[in-house]
Amino acid sequence: MSAAERDSIRWTIKQLTVDGNEGIDVADFDKDGKLDVIAGRSWYAAPEFVPRPVRTIEDWNGYVESNGDYAYDVDGDGWIDVIAGSFRPTEVHWYKNPGKKSLHLGKMWPKRLLVDTETSTNEGQLFQDIDGDGRPEWIVNSWTKNVPMHIWKLKKEERATAQGKSELVPTLKKIVIGTKANGHGLGIGDLNGDGRTDIVVGQGWYEQPKSNGLAGNWTFHADWDLHASIPVIVRDLDGDGRNDLIVGQGHDFGLHWWQQQPSENGTLQWKKHLIDSTFSQPHCLHMADLDGDGTDELLTGKRYYAHNGNDPGGQEPPCLFYYQWNDKSQEFSKHIIDKGVVGTGLQIRTADLNGDDRLDIAVAGKNGTFVVFNNGTK
Repeated sequence: MSAAERDSIRWTIKQLTVDGNEGIDVADFDKDGKLDVIAGRSWYAAPEFVPRPVRTIEDWNGYVESNGDYAYDVDGDGWIDVIAGSFRPTEVHWYKNPGKKSLHLGKMWPKRLLVDTETSTNEGQLFQDIDGDGRPEWIVNSWTKNVPMHIWKLKKEERATAQGKSELVPTLKKIVIGTKANGHGLGIGDLNGDGRTDIVVGQGWYEQPKSNGLAGNWTFHADWDLHASIPVIVRDLDGDGRNDLIVGQGHDFGLHWWQQQPSENGTLQWKKHLIDSTFSQPHCLHMADLDGDGTDELLTGKRYYAHNGNDPGGQEPPCLFYYQWNDKSQEFSKHIIDKGVVGTGLQIRTADLNGDDRLDIAVAGKNGTFVVFNNGTK
């Protein structure tokens, strides 16, 4: 056994369901102090992770019409709800947590319209705070190039009720940051070191303006043309003070990190380094400290059957890996979590799901929804 194998984390796999759903999140939905899992049609109550219904979802062309679950208290009542993304429909809905009694009776979650975006071909989303106000924004990525790029800001709008009264209703306000540049791939972070959060898309990146916040004039830099992962990870790997990128080829072979170089004439420069090319469709990337050493590991795997098996390597078995970063060699070392059973979908989540102070993994894809328990190293 090699030193790397001895130092590798041991894992236990628990399959929650066989379902084509590809979105997943983690939160304490029933307020019992334990983290639960939500994935598409069901939520799974800890510690046994027993499935209970959330919503019905239509199938579409080999997909479950759901491309992301985001646990969030939308209406501020103290119960965690879920915001749901979708591929083709233009509407964004949230599902209201019905409370403890209804949850454990297996009642469906009431469906609420958040906004009609009037845009389709939605590859995925991120739900992150862009403007620093402490509330996340809804950022949608389109697989179609040359279409507008929007940020959607959560707010409450006063509306009349059927009883002639008024109430505050959660909704999303559209902010246009670009009129004709988008494309497969989405990332959030400060690319140029000015202290403001920028946005990476498939065709380049948007530079956040100095003034007027999100509503200012964003500058688009057409520095690449990718079919990239969601997310593209933005962080300083080599410690030189410049943020680098970690990029997966969402529908092909290739996982790389892009080392940011000194800029030339105001244009960002990058040196591309291979991390792994042995599997295809690293569509979703995630960073977390899996081994508890204070440094985050890279977590990704194969988005199994992403384009119904038509991508390069699309018929190959699912797999899930983590990669440790070495500051001295400035390289990633690969560790196997699973080959043949667990893959990825469109989201990966990490949290301590069994109370042993180790980060576990929750992941959903076309081959099923899984919790993978971290047993530490031996």
